Amino acid sequence: MDETTRRVGVLAEYERLAEEVESLRRAIADTEETADSADGLVSATVGGNGELVELWLDPRIYRSPDSSALAATITETIHRAARQVEARVFAEAAKFLPADATPETTDLRFDPFLHSLDRR
Repeated sequence: MDETTRRVGVLAEYERLAEEVESLRRAIADTEETADSADGLVSATVGGNGELVELWLDPRIYRSPDSSALAATITETIHRAARQVEARVFAEAAKFLPADATPETTDLRFDPFLHSLDRR
């Protein structure tokens, strides 16, 4: 294989990898999950990058003046939505990860991309 052919192959492989990475980035950006509190008075939507997208509070929450309990309910609801979105993003990124990867051992911001580079 001459140098020009090798470079063309490397460039084509790079372009395929760049397309895969961009596709995964778009999928993560488009992912959202919503969780509701056990009492149904709080709803939180979290985006694929872990950001809070929307928080909904039923007006009935104001019937109880326990702000600590309300804060705990909001926090738990957001965490539940974050866990749900993390599971969806992990499933989407799994094709880029080693077979033994788990959500707990994976940095979903970088590991899929780094592993893809390692494979190539």
